[in-house]
Parts: sequence; structure tokens; C-alpha cells
Amino acid sequence: MTEILNLEFWGVRGTCPVSGKNWRTYGGHTPCSSLEPPDGSILIIDAGTGIKQLGDKLQKREIGRSIHLHLLLTHFHLDHIMGLPFFMPLYSPDVTLTIYADCSPQKIEEYLSGFMGGHYFPVSFMETQSKKIFKQVHGGGIEIGENHISLSPLHHPQGSVAYKIQSNSSIVVFATDTEHPPEGIDRRLADFSTDADVLVYDAMFTPQEYESGKRGWGHSTWLEGTKLAKESGVKKLYLSHFNPEHTDSQIDEIIALAREQFEQTFAAIEESG
Repeated sequence: MTEILNLEFWGVRGTCPVSGKNWRTYGGHTPCSSLEPPDGSILIIDAGTGIKQLGDKLQKREIGRSIHLHLLLTHFHLDHIMGLPFFMPLYSPDVTLTIYADCSPQKIEEYLSGFMGGHYFPVSFMETQSKKIFKQVHGGGIEIGENHISLSPLHHPQGSVAYKIQSNSSIVVFATDTEHPPEGIDRRLADFSTDADVLVYDAMFTPQEYESGKRGWGHSTWLEGTKLAKESGVKKLYLSHFNPEHTDSQIDEIIALAREQFEQTFAAIEESG
């Protein structure tokens, strides 16, 4: 767990979950992170398979209490929502779950209802017992407690967004599904990330993998992450959305190479629960 806003990573893999002895250090769940700022808000970014462990922790910690959870979805690709049916707070009448995305409240409900129910799951999304609220995050951003949440569009098939969470003391930016431009850096994302305490960035491919057939797939590299971090003046870079084919030893090498370019580079490491 990083100290910035109590940032925890519950899933750090892209595409699909993996398991086995070669994936134990960094974890094998798909994207989910949580932030707990000083004001007591509970913010969740994405609902990949890692959200199950987070939900189990919250159920044990908050048992018998009414709680309000805020789930920010970067987009609706399967690896970012596939853990939601197994998120135990979804089934609790003591939980209010507000779900945010870059689309209308009606679309959020439609997308999640289509994914959960019918022939795909024994309980439909809207039948679950939690109180659900759907909100669109507009360009000007929104307030959650004492935190300002804003977004910026990213380059990714069917679209994705970066989120910036600003509290009174810290700024964290999540940009986990994005592709860098052919030349230079993503100027819009660099400006959006300026002076952030933490930038969480898409490290799906190595530069060699990207150049050998992965152009246009909507993902980036550790090298582009270091360039963006330097240009933006961020304090710490956390690489995430790791390729499910990359083993612990390969990620070790990626982090070592990245630190040669930007010393304050770290790997997002999955919490153990």
C-alpha cells in the first residue's frame, strides 16, 4: 500500500487474470485499485477480478455499518468489469454503490445489466440488494466528499478515460488503458498529469513487443510511461496493467530498465487481502 491517499492495488493485469508460480510477486488479477482519502471516502477505480478481494476486506471491516462506495469505471472492456458479480458489497442492503463513467447514467446501467444476468449469471445486476446510483463524470469533474474527480479521454478502442483524484494534500492520476502517439508524448495526458504525486500508467508491452505488431492495440509501454512522467513532473510513476504473459522476473527487468529512465518508478503490486 502506498501512503498517498491510502492507495492500494487489488488487480494489476490487463486482458485476463493469470495464476501460477511465475505470477505471485505482482499478482494475477485484472484491474482494480482503491483510495481512501483523509475525509473517509472510499473510492474504487475499475472492477476487474481484483475487486473480489477488496470487497471481502470491506465486508469484514464494515460489517453491520451503512457505507457508501464510489466506483469509477475507466471503460467497459471485460477485464475492467468482470469482477463486479463477485463483489460482495453489491449484495448488501447496507451499501450504497455509486458508479461513475464517461457516459449517461442510463448507459452505465444498461452496460452492466447486459453483462450480468440472462444466460451469463444467475442473479441480474439490478436484483442485487445494494442501493445503486449511476452518474456521468463530465469534463468539469465532480466532487466526492472533499475530493475533486476529473477525467481526460485516452487513446483506446471504444474509448477509455484517465481519472485524476485531487484531495487537499495529494493528486493521483490513473491512465491504465492508453496508447501513446506515433511521435512525441500524449500532450493532453501530460498536461492532465502535471505535478501529480502518483501517475499509474499502462505498461502492457515492452517497446520491442509494441514495435513488432502491437501498434493500434490501444496500449503503451514502460518507456513511454517514463517519458510522460518526466514531462509531467510527477513524483512517482507506478507501472500497471501488466501483460498476462509477463512473468515476475520479466516485470523485475521492466522496472529496472524503467528506473534507468525515471528513478522514481515502481511496480503496482496486488494487495494480498
